[in-house]
Amino acid sequence: MLYLASSALDTHVVAWAHYDGTGRARHMAGDSEDPPYLTGLAALQDGWRLIQASPLVSHATGAEFRTDYLKYEFFFEKLVQIK
Repeated sequence: MLYLASSALDTHVVAWAHYDGTGRARHMAGDSEDPPYLTGLAALQDGWRLIQASPLVSHATGAEFRTDYLKYEFFFEKLVQIK
């Protein structure tokens, strides 16, 4: 998953999560300071497929300092052959 700075795929990645369904690699939260791609467009160019998640409505005014979700969430999927 990539979280971008805006809804445009060519904006920079602000957060990410990586899950490997093949079992070849194990990723933990915070195990890298650098995102796997600088932009969502770069992930598409590397062969990933895209599903954009619908943005949720933010909390009401006055709750600016509460922990919130990241607004621009994109799911990328890459199919790989496993033996």
